[in-house]
Amino acid sequence: MIYITGDIHGDLSRFKDPMLKKLKKQDALIICGDFGFIWDGSPNEKKLLKKIGRMRCNVLFVEGSHENYDLLEQYETEEWCGGKTRHISGRLRQLMRGQVYEIAEKTVFAFGGGQSDESMELIEGQNWWQREMPSEEELSEGVKNLEKAGNKVDLVVTYEPPAKLHDFINGSTDAIVNSVNTYLNDVYENTEFSKWFFGKLHLNKLIPPKYHAVYDKIVIADSTKIKKKKAKKEVK
Repeated sequence: MIYITGDIHGDLSRFKDPMLKKLKKQDALIICGDFGFIWDGSPNEKKLLKKIGRMRCNVLFVEGSHENYDLLEQYETEEWCGGKTRHISGRLRQLMRGQVYEIAEKTVFAFGGGQSDESMELIEGQNWWQREMPSEEELSEGVKNLEKAGNKVDLVVTYEPPAKLHDFINGSTDAIVNSVNTYLNDVYENTEFSKWFFGKLHLNKLIPPKYHAVYDKIVIADSTKIKKKKAKKEVK
């Protein structure tokens, strides 16, 4: 079983939700960005990370736009459940951009990062945090990993929404979108999936039939299993 929630921003209370008592060793709680517990590297922060890592389920997160990327990138990268992760502590891991995982019998495509509101207010295209936006390598790897999966996954978990949902929620096609929204729109158009969860908008909203903006609630990712097919090369 997989549960999903939105931005935590270093608030431990989300982990005290009674719903989490139902999760077992093979299950997972996935956080859609702005995890926030890797921020200052203090002894108290490290203590909290160890506490989270001792939970009985896997605690997984895609990064948002408010993370300390310098500290985050100090953690070792390793393979886990079919994709690259950063192992933080115990059962706590970062799901890295553009990776496809097999988690609790579900195939999950993860893509964290995005543009913060602070960055949009800066001049000359500067970023609030330099690596909040993905690299060309990460974008390309995401496309390749989806192709390897036959462009079929059960769940998509991101921080930013795809451009079409961004426009829908904002009620206008003139809403400002960034390169991650545009990239994810290609994923939206070219990938078969059962559910898509994203966390940036600080909103709890189901957008029928299969899109979820998540924030401070925990929801169950009860997807219908997508049958895998081997990717076929296009014959020209």
